[in-house]
Amino acid sequence: MSKPPLIGVTVDWEAAQGPRAQPWYRLRENYCAAVTRAGGVPVLLAHEPAHAERYLEPLAGLVVTGGHFDIDPSYFGAETRHASVTTKDRRTAFEFAVARAALARDLPVLGICGGQQLLNVILGGTLIQHIPDEVPGALAHEQPNPRDEPGHEVAIVPGTRLSEICGTATMAVNSAHHQAVKDTGAEVTVNARAPDGVIEGIEAPGYRFCIGVQWHPEYALSAADEAIFSAFVAAARAGTAA
Repeated sequence: MSKPPLIGVTVDWEAAQGPRAQPWYRLRENYCAAVTRAGGVPVLLAHEPAHAERYLEPLAGLVVTGGHFDIDPSYFGAETRHASVTTKDRRTAFEFAVARAALARDLPVLGICGGQQLLNVILGGTLIQHIPDEVPGALAHEQPNPRDEPGHEVAIVPGTRLSEICGTATMAVNSAHHQAVKDTGAEVTVNARAPDGVIEGIEAPGYRFCIGVQWHPEYALSAADEAIFSAFVAAARAGTAA
């Protein structure tokens, strides 16, 4: 039996709070638990852009996680910056470097929430900077209820890899974002949408496994959420066996 694949998981960063405090990394435990349940071994990645290639040497897959921040609009060529945009520049620089390097190696990549947005930008797309200002009649994508409850449903696009993985036409998902995919890159396929038309999932068929979802499947609200991690880790395992 092959060894469980090592899965890189990006982490968040927070500035020091208080005169004696130090900056710190953080990550919700359920990201790691989801990778572990799917048969992988999570490895947390500090924000060192210069070492992105070195990180990937032992890894079989990459999860780009979400966080309470935005990608600088200059990354996708925007000439204006919405007042709501907040950035974590070193984290973004690292995630761009490590995700680009992973795709260049054709390692499986799973982007979650902000991670999906980052994948879309890397693959040539753009972002909606603030959904309430750009989507008439938008749902509450920053749901008021807890994240371990669904906020709305999404429709899965038939014929996509996500549809094959989830085995369902619709699923209830949680929602914690004010930005979203706007235009996709030329080789990117939309695989899920919210009822208000907001893009909730993307994939790039030219890679072994490159899927992004706007919701947080690590909360495992449904069997389809678990299936996403299972398919991702299975792709990583297959790569180590090749």
